[in-house]
Amino acid sequence: MVITSSLPDVSIPDIPITPYIFENAAERATKAALIDGPSGRTYDFATLLMLIHRFAGGLVTNGFQPGEVLMILAPNVPEYAIALHGTLVCGGTVTTANPTYTARELQHQMEDSGATWLFTIPLFLPLVREAMAGDSSVGRIVVLGEHEPADDLLDAFALVGGDAYEGHAPLDTAEAVAILPYSSGTTGNPKGVMLTHRNLVANLVQGGSMVAADSDDVVIAVLPFFHVYGLQILLNFNIRVGATTVSLPRFDLEQFLQTMQDHEVTRAYLVPPIVLALAKHPLVDQYDLSKLKSIVSGAAPLSEELANEVTDRIGAEILQGYGMTETSPATHVALEGCGKPGCVGGAVPSSECRVVDVSTGEDVEQGESGEIWVRGPHIMKGYLNNPEATAETIDDDGWLHTGDIGYMDEDGDFYIVDRLKELIKYKGFQVPPAELEGLLLSHPAVGDAAVIPVPDEEAGEIPKAFVVLKPGAEATAGELQDFVAGQVASFKQIRELEFIDAIPKAISGKILRRVLRDAELAKRA
Repeated sequence: MVITSSLPDVSIPDIPITPYIFENAAERATKAALIDGPSGRTYDFATLLMLIHRFAGGLVTNGFQPGEVLMILAPNVPEYAIALHGTLVCGGTVTTANPTYTARELQHQMEDSGATWLFTIPLFLPLVREAMAGDSSVGRIVVLGEHEPADDLLDAFALVGGDAYEGHAPLDTAEAVAILPYSSGTTGNPKGVMLTHRNLVANLVQGGSMVAADSDDVVIAVLPFFHVYGLQILLNFNIRVGATTVSLPRFDLEQFLQTMQDHEVTRAYLVPPIVLALAKHPLVDQYDLSKLKSIVSGAAPLSEELANEVTDRIGAEILQGYGMTETSPATHVALEGCGKPGCVGGAVPSSECRVVDVSTGEDVEQGESGEIWVRGPHIMKGYLNNPEATAETIDDDGWLHTGDIGYMDEDGDFYIVDRLKELIKYKGFQVPPAELEGLLLSHPAVGDAAVIPVPDEEAGEIPKAFVVLKPGAEATAGELQDFVAGQVASFKQIRELEFIDAIPKAISGKILRRVLRDAELAKRA
């Protein structure tokens, strides 16, 4: 059964992403668009757009050609938007890199993306130099901040000191790759995800019709801009609706809370680990978060218990969305007032989805779980330099196989159960680790948890839990195992439990089960 949105189809304009998001900038020329949280450095909409076109002009003056790739390796600072859209305006592609990468990981992305330019800050220059050792495609580096001079370095402030680039480079919005983020790479090397101008515009139109954000909103930006969730929502969407975005270069709970209080933040886009802190950390009670009316959580499942705990504590409504890098990113968004904790909402307009039995490939009935497939104008062009992986993800009929297990309720709203590749195979039964993690997190002594499969001669795989206790809390492994066992079928019971100091997670908030699995296998070898 092909499922469509309950909302009417939307019209997607055939224009590049930058002119689309700045379409109404003249109406709010002197309004603050981007604010650097730590320093207070502020760019209004008019200044931001002017500097974007000057950045583009500086690139072209220094030899940048349409189709070239510029890598951004930077924390969340307002100038990220200038480098991003300045590159796009003159016909380039931007590949966004994770600042926590090692030199080896960064080198892989440089080589795979074919980046010839790089935008960074002085702090990251040693890492860049190490990654460029040998034969690197990167020839010019734009540096934001004071640095030692070198032949291949350009000062960012000098770059924007010349003439502005007029208009926008001509391009085919359906074919021209705007951004090239790299997938999280939980298996193998990260893959470059080709998102076109049309993909980005389409998803902003689709998601924008479901989110009640406007120019009165003040939004905190702590999710990394290099991640498509941060880039599309915190930069592109907020600019489009005229909201003010306050950026933080990294997550520090005290600074995060202070910034929300000082700037009277009304809307926050977060990931579950930060939501967890809002629910449980005693520091939260010391700050006035009364202006915060809405929190959207994405990138990883959020339990119903945790969502309710946050709402009860600070009064903000918790909404969830679902998507992935390959879908620009949103495929499902919960409408405000949804009233269903744990629900990720319905399909975005002008898209289709299916819920498919992983064994037969047939559609399942409403209420039954299966793999979610999606199709629409927000689906990536493909993986760069990797037609095999593209074919494995997008079938001949254009359906993107998400690898996520979920179901649809009677209202057309979706719930994510687990990752297909992360299901634990216990004696032929499929055990979803996220369900067990949610139960563990509902125990009053548990601060965080992760569940992985470990090999077992008799069962094939058994669930093993890793648990972080709350400060001052006490519980035994047996107590927690019994707590879960009383709420699940026998095949889902946690067979082993280990206490650890912290759960390894990607910067997006996803649990790095691979790290736990590798460590566990090494111990058992």
